[in-house]
Amino acid sequence: MGEVWQATDEVLGRSVAVKLMLAQSTDPSGADRFRLEAQTAARLSHPHVVGVFDFGTWDGKLFLVMELVEGDSLGSTPAHPLVLPAERVAVVAAHAAAGLAAAHRQGVVHRDIKPGNLLMDAEGTVKLADFGIARFVDDPSAGLTTTGQIVGTGLYLAPERALGKPASPASDVYSLGCVLYQLLTGHPPFRADTATALLYQHIDSAPTPPSRLGVVLTPAFEAYLLSLLAKQPEQRPPAQAIADWFGSGAWREYAPRPATAGAMPAQAAPRTAPHPPARTAPGPAAMPAPRTSGPSSGPTAAVPATGGSRRRAPERAGSSGSTGGALAELSRRRPRKTAAVAGIVAFVVFLFIGMAWLS
Repeated sequence: MGEVWQATDEVLGRSVAVKLMLAQSTDPSGADRFRLEAQTAARLSHPHVVGVFDFGTWDGKLFLVMELVEGDSLGSTPAHPLVLPAERVAVVAAHAAAGLAAAHRQGVVHRDIKPGNLLMDAEGTVKLADFGIARFVDDPSAGLTTTGQIVGTGLYLAPERALGKPASPASDVYSLGCVLYQLLTGHPPFRADTATALLYQHIDSAPTPPSRLGVVLTPAFEAYLLSLLAKQPEQRPPAQAIADWFGSGAWREYAPRPATAGAMPAQAAPRTAPHPPARTAPGPAAMPAPRTSGPSSGPTAAVPATGGSRRRAPERAGSSGSTGGALAELSRRRPRKTAAVAGIVAFVVFLFIGMAWLS
């Protein structure tokens, strides 16, 4: 579509980037999209969005004067993929999401989030660039595309856009998730030999968790990254929430997941064998320790054999929770009940004998 040159603003004496549009005659809508880019970027003023200073025509060609970012994009080639550690990817996520949130608050959807459109300066600050195919949410005609045409890069295209639905802020979030996934693993979450097969993967296939590919990530980081790649737009977090989450360091909350398959997560507690009931003589103060049906929570998790509340077990003989102490209590009550029954029987017998004698 054009070329980008480093230039000098002779009025203000500063270095700038000048984007010069080429071959306007071959793309009738190109000039309109170029103007839209200037208007869209000028509408945004944010530390993580490349600023636009001026727009005009020179020698019959449109040009756009922008902020010069002293650095490089995050784009790479399959032969030489760019792979960053989790700490750097978290910074990229926080900065890029903050820039997207600023755009979304202004009703702007970028629609072409990819590594080449994320610029990182010498200090590590990431800025969003190239709003050439952006659109205003409140102006459907601003897309400047024909019916059924998909605009954007297929490797980072949201499922709803692959189905021909309009782009939304959630579509940008999905694309950002694809970029972060690539920066961690060296390749996008989905790859295919044809564009059609690639679109079907975005729609139907689940991405492989990076930890299964040998990437060392905290479980929190991985789970949050996969939420950005949810198939349904409403299941993805908004851009501002992403910026806040990564900026707060919440992705560090758990120890890194081991890269080897089948290893126990670092936060899992060791299993302990259940404690057998203590063998004690029946009595009111002696109770067996309760049987544990699962792993203990730690060395101090076992319930002591004797103790206040545990001695107040149900005392009904038919209860499944009866204990040795309750049985001992019943055994002490049985002789008293037998004597009482015998006395009642004797009384009834003498009563009948007395009635018979009187008659």
